[in-house]
Amino acid sequence: MALLCDKQALFQTFSQGLSLLPGHPGCYLRRAFYFLVLDSCALDCYIGFGTIFSHPSAKIKSRVYIGPYCIVGNVTLEADVIIASRVSLINGSEQHGIEDLNIPINQQPGKFPHYVIGEDVWIGEGALVMRAVGTKSIIGAGSVVTREVEPYSVVVGNPGKTLRKRNS
Repeated sequence: MALLCDKQALFQTFSQGLSLLPGHPGCYLRRAFYFLVLDSCALDCYIGFGTIFSHPSAKIKSRVYIGPYCIVGNVTLEADVIIASRVSLINGSEQHGIEDLNIPINQQPGKFPHYVIGEDVWIGEGALVMRAVGTKSIIGAGSVVTREVEPYSVVVGNPGKTLRKRNS
């Protein structure tokens, strides 16, 4: 258990430290680090300044763009995903247990499900995504996605609702 905590702490330290390196050198170093430590990370991705990964099990496919100041959890980002600035990709809405009133919330077990952001998805500025997003979908700026998004959807609002389908 101690070794697992040490590995996670080391991952977090480097994720946070490398997030603060500016310009092209910072981008190259972040990409190289995540190529070495994530489950998979394409070498043609872009990871913006201030972006932090919380789980080494994340996967980044080809031509993914992650803007500045994002938080990326246990997710797979398929090819050609565009993520604007200040987007949070968190692992669901059950990260903290709340059922037992006799145990503090921070000591109750949570759930961190892995989910996929489909190919050619665009997620707008400041969105909060907690579920899978289908291929070729668009998530509007500031939207809060609490349910799985079907492919080709345009989702906006809080909570996110499908405005229209891109393929109809």
